[in-house]
Amino acid sequence: MPVAEGIAATFGSLCEAVVHDYRRPERSVVAIAGAVTHRSVGGAMSEIGMGMLARGDAAADELNYLTRTQDGKLVKSSTMLLRDSGGAVFGALCVNLDITAVQQAGALLGELAGVAAPAADVPTTTFGDDMESVLASVVDAYQLRRNRPWSELDRPARLELFRDLDERGVFALRGAVPQVAARLGISRASAYTYLAKSRDRAAPRPGPDTPPGAPA
Repeated sequence: MPVAEGIAATFGSLCEAVVHDYRRPERSVVAIAGAVTHRSVGGAMSEIGMGMLARGDAAADELNYLTRTQDGKLVKSSTMLLRDSGGAVFGALCVNLDITAVQQAGALLGELAGVAAPAADVPTTTFGDDMESVLASVVDAYQLRRNRPWSELDRPARLELFRDLDERGVFALRGAVPQVAARLGISRASAYTYLAKSRDRAAPRPGPDTPPGAPA
């Protein structure tokens, strides 16, 4: 796509521009220029994209936020939503700029000047060509934050985990429930039950993985 190629060419080898089609989230990347996240056309969206998908037409652009890739790159990104003539979100243009070297240079200059800059708490984001690796990373991150594996979580904590994943847009993806169940080491039936119970206090979100029999 000329727009993605033009952005990447303007900012050079440390820039990547990605066009997403949110109507096919499991392979949302429809155009990409640059190689910051090492994805290709047909690749899956990240957790950030899933969050946008979960908010639907109420989502807003996210500009100049920082993430860190699993291989340690510090990336400054902007996600600008694409809408049709009726205002419905159908995709996004994402610009990712690898600022690792800039951050390292800034830290070095700070040390030379005798000023110690506080370490930034930047979340690690999984950018992958397959949805399975992205979902696995999201589930693992939630368990790590609780410092306990699934087997040691009580029922409220288990429901909270499913509610959090749902709010992140995970279950809007086709086939997400079986993949989450496999990652947690539980049955599909248990996963659907936890998802249904986690939605009891809120209106169910329709999607490909709405539990059988649940209102859509």
